[in-house]
Amino acid sequence: MNRVCLTLPTNRACSPTITAVHAEAVHAARHFGADVQLLVLDSADERTRAGHTRTVAALPPEPGVSVHHLDEERQRAWLRRTIERAGLPERDRLLRLMLPAAVSYGACTNRAFLLAASLGCHSVHRRDSDSAYQLHADEAVFPVHHELPWLGRPAADASAAVTRTDLDPALANRPVSLAGASFIGELSVDIAEIRELDDTVYHDVVGLWAPGDWPEDRRRALVEESFTGAGTAPFTGDRSTLTLVDPMRVDMCNVAFDRGVYERVPLPPATDTIGSDYFLLHLVHDAGLPGILHNRHIENFHTPERRTGTGFPAYQRRFVKFLLSMLYFHHVYDRMAAEGDRLLDTGLRVRPETVTGLLRASTGLDRAENVWRLDRVDTAYRKLGGRYAAFAERLAGERDRLLDEAESDIEAFAALTEAWPALVEAART
Repeated sequence: MNRVCLTLPTNRACSPTITAVHAEAVHAARHFGADVQLLVLDSADERTRAGHTRTVAALPPEPGVSVHHLDEERQRAWLRRTIERAGLPERDRLLRLMLPAAVSYGACTNRAFLLAASLGCHSVHRRDSDSAYQLHADEAVFPVHHELPWLGRPAADASAAVTRTDLDPALANRPVSLAGASFIGELSVDIAEIRELDDTVYHDVVGLWAPGDWPEDRRRALVEESFTGAGTAPFTGDRSTLTLVDPMRVDMCNVAFDRGVYERVPLPPATDTIGSDYFLLHLVHDAGLPGILHNRHIENFHTPERRTGTGFPAYQRRFVKFLLSMLYFHHVYDRMAAEGDRLLDTGLRVRPETVTGLLRASTGLDRAENVWRLDRVDTAYRKLGGRYAAFAERLAGERDRLLDEAESDIEAFAALTEAWPALVEAART
């Protein structure tokens, strides 16, 4: 029986989502005969977590579905034991990278990866607490329909089951390493208000995540595509493509990875930043590992805390850190694309030591491009006025700290990647 991990990391109230994801787990068990380990990683406050506990307790038992609801205390205790078993140095630092005090989209998924290894799972399927399943003919549109059958199997096996194949025949023997789709609804990044206030400022700010040397026409094309997912058109029928999946076509609320990827390389554990959890999409693509791109898109929505007096500046800071991180990630992505097949060993598995080397090489980059980014954000937000201008004023006092954090986040990622194989092996035992 194929054992899989369906995971929902959360730090907010999401009882309806827990119930919905459990329904997807039931669907996977009944229709595909999967052994589903439903893993809810709960970083919410005590009152909210208590509500989640009641929701989990009320879930109907289902053969083939096991539910694990872990608060941060239980996660921390398990991580500490795993890190000690791995026998690695700097144990306290590793624990902070795996379970930081601040928000980290990459770290929460890394915990799911390690727990999936300990549970003996062959794949991890991630959903988000601020999303929902589409309905079609009164039935939920579950992404697991396309994820379960083919992950880990040679791409040639999946070719007859997909709508179309756009894959070099030379890659047909490689394992299907990713299955994913995108979202419909609101922008994936909660910055639509900027576009409503001033479309020109929106283009200036969003364009800052492009490489600094891109020409304006290419930058504008990226802005038009950024954070829009699959648009707004609802699901009407299945389409799927066997291909090297374009990272721009997949969202991390709607993705599944084979263990041959996530047991080799983790996600960046950067804190207080968005976009830190997309690294493996690029790695799978650049290494030439096949994937299935489908159209069972998830509905995205924004929860209101991002627009509150405290939530607004915190979220905007995460967005700015995302912009600064791209100095380093573009450098690494370009070199991963150049490495191509050399990212894989003879067993067609990703080489973590190659990735570590690329990450460490990027940390010496000149920060001038990021200084320019901060200047552009400052000008743009002051032009918007109101709370954006107030945020710009606050940002001005944090410039050096933000520049340091953007670089140290990459150094931390390199350190975690170096330790990752030992952590995975310790989790298995």
